[in-house]
Amino acid sequence: MTEDSALEKKLEIPDKIPLLAVRDITVFPHMVVPLSVGRQKSIKALDEAMAHGRIILLASQKHAVIEEPSIDDIYDVGTVVEILQLLKVGDGTIKLFVEGIARVKIVEYLKTQEYFEVKIKPMKEILDITPDLEALMRNVISQFEEYVKLNRKISFETVMSLNNINDPHRLVDVICAHLTVKIQDKQEILATFSAYKRLEKLSVILSSENEILAIERKIQGRVREQIEKTQKEYYLTEQLKAIQKELKQKDEYGKEIEELKKKIKAAHMTKETIEAAKKELIRLEKMMPYSPEATVIRTYLDWLISLPWAVKTKDNLELKRAEKILNRDHYGLEKAKERVLEYLAVCKLTRKLKGPILCFVGPPGTGKTSLGRSIARTLGRKFVRLSLGGMRDEAEVRGHRRTYIGSMPGRIIQSLRKAKSKNPVFLLDEIDKIGADFRGDPAAALLEVLDPEQNSTFSDHYLEVEFDLSDVMFITTANTTYSIIPSLQDRLEVIRFSGYTVEEKIKIAELFLIPKQKEANGLKKNELAITTEGIKVVIRDYTQEAGVRNLERELANICRKVAKKIVGDKQKQKIVINPKNLGKYLGVPKYHRNRIEKNEVGVATGLAWTETGGETLAIEASVMKGRGKLTLTGKLGEVMQESAQAALSYVRANTKKLGIKDNFYQDKEIHIHVPEGAVPKDGPSAGIAMATAIVSALTNKPIKKDVAMTGEITLRGHILPIGGLKEKVLAAYREGIKTVIFPFENSKDMEEIPKDIQHKLDFILAKDIKEVIQKVLVK
Repeated sequence: MTEDSALEKKLEIPDKIPLLAVRDITVFPHMVVPLSVGRQKSIKALDEAMAHGRIILLASQKHAVIEEPSIDDIYDVGTVVEILQLLKVGDGTIKLFVEGIARVKIVEYLKTQEYFEVKIKPMKEILDITPDLEALMRNVISQFEEYVKLNRKISFETVMSLNNINDPHRLVDVICAHLTVKIQDKQEILATFSAYKRLEKLSVILSSENEILAIERKIQGRVREQIEKTQKEYYLTEQLKAIQKELKQKDEYGKEIEELKKKIKAAHMTKETIEAAKKELIRLEKMMPYSPEATVIRTYLDWLISLPWAVKTKDNLELKRAEKILNRDHYGLEKAKERVLEYLAVCKLTRKLKGPILCFVGPPGTGKTSLGRSIARTLGRKFVRLSLGGMRDEAEVRGHRRTYIGSMPGRIIQSLRKAKSKNPVFLLDEIDKIGADFRGDPAAALLEVLDPEQNSTFSDHYLEVEFDLSDVMFITTANTTYSIIPSLQDRLEVIRFSGYTVEEKIKIAELFLIPKQKEANGLKKNELAITTEGIKVVIRDYTQEAGVRNLERELANICRKVAKKIVGDKQKQKIVINPKNLGKYLGVPKYHRNRIEKNEVGVATGLAWTETGGETLAIEASVMKGRGKLTLTGKLGEVMQESAQAALSYVRANTKKLGIKDNFYQDKEIHIHVPEGAVPKDGPSAGIAMATAIVSALTNKPIKKDVAMTGEITLRGHILPIGGLKEKVLAAYREGIKTVIFPFENSKDMEEIPKDIQHKLDFILAKDIKEVIQKVLVK
């Protein structure tokens, strides 16, 4: 019996035929397969085939990775196919369906450039079905049946159809089409001429595949048994737990769960928090003790249990005691002390009050942080301090969500846990130094914390339950309010700490700083004494600040030197520090005050406010030949430069009234300079000082050296109010100024200036720049 021929398909196979090299597939006769063609040679071969009878030869590549195969890369036995369907796709590739017709051997390559064209020779074998061949065919069918049972990816109908095939070549082709074996093995069967040998090779491959599939099934069976065993162990473990529960025999894990239940009950949490804790506890009970998730839940429950949900300290509301403690700890700071006493009085009358949100604003070293600690002692509350300086991450305030590894609650909740009380005095230090970046804005996160109407339901991202902060007395500190966002400022009750006067600093040194440093350096009361005049010299010549931090540092320096003298020289007499011997202990004075010198033309004394207190500011104006240009130097900010422009415009508009030549700006230039050029300066309050300096330079009249001034000038010559009057007046007093000129509208701020300084200085309240010029220019 012969193999199906092309004549039976009513197709004639020519001797010369286009060749299509295919990858990862071996096509057998009687197979219908889809193909995707994209190579240019292959597309041209297809075009040639479609033009001449839709017949083409498919031959497999030896190596699939080769993009452009040569003659040596293609097997010499392939299958002639008929193109059943062809479809061109938009990306340039061609999809086609082909049906195998007959095996052929490549005799010769006729074309290799544009496309492959080969001369072929049919592989036909005329044979009779012998008993040996029949037995081999039946054996192969039986092996394939076993393969189908083990593989289960091939339908059983395929096996049934094999019984109707009498041609051994066709039987081999159909079975090979359904095998998932290597291309090399399939190609070897395709290239074998004899039907008997083809059946033998196929039998060997089927035997090997069946053995491998049997081993795979055995492995799968073992895995299934192992899974069933694990499930059985889990089921028995759960049953054992149930039995232990009935017998009240708890293991260590069970004891831990029971202990957590007791702690949750004893914590007096809110209803919402108890529900959340119980929910997490139920989850924990169902988990393996040492699983990572169990550790996360256990940590979360520990945080919930350790927070002071209902723990409060009792407030001490005795006003006299409170006043005594505040006065003992701090000298001055009357406004802040009065506000604390008001709070105690209201608490005593109402027995219930939401904690106020105070903000202490003032220069460094004025006692803001230490006053917060004293307030806690006065009330009998716990004290918590949180430094906000440099904080940039919003999660520092509100915590991290539990989805992150190593997540924790925010600093607010952490501090309350440390305080072990839900109503401490909570000091948020340096609130004006908060930063912001891609991780969020901590200042925005503080809006809820520092709002008495909202903080009763504060929610931390880690806890995910509400915590009541309304009983906490929040106190914030800052050097300035300019860098605090307006919405946060609105929630704060600002209490300003002005700089100390020299008299106040002397009192603070005598009452607090010197005794503290004596004790710190091991000195007895009768071993060291510093006279009042000596302290005054230290303040004047060795410090330049609004607070007392540097003063304390210099006093500590004196105490160390004295301690060394007592130990080294065995000094037994009491050492007294006075202005005469002060230089032996502190060295050369660090600051030289501007002594009252002769009056100068074009030099006015202004007053400035800084974060560290008030300062005097020399403003110099010079007139030279030029074309009306105004030069500004001294690292001045935009606002200060605009003030200079406004001052010059006023002078130019009022030349007749000021006694200045009308067209002076046509042949003169004015240069305004503010010394200490490396220090940035800004603000409008130097306007009247600049205008006075310009008028003085143009009229050649000197300015009184013992007069300082501050105020914003308009184009009409009006003087507008300024801020920081007390600090500026203190700076003027410190520098030996006799007269201070400031805006009339700031007259209300005179109450803040100490009475003794009011008596020592002359104050001029000016509404117009003309009044200033009349007072300060020497006639």
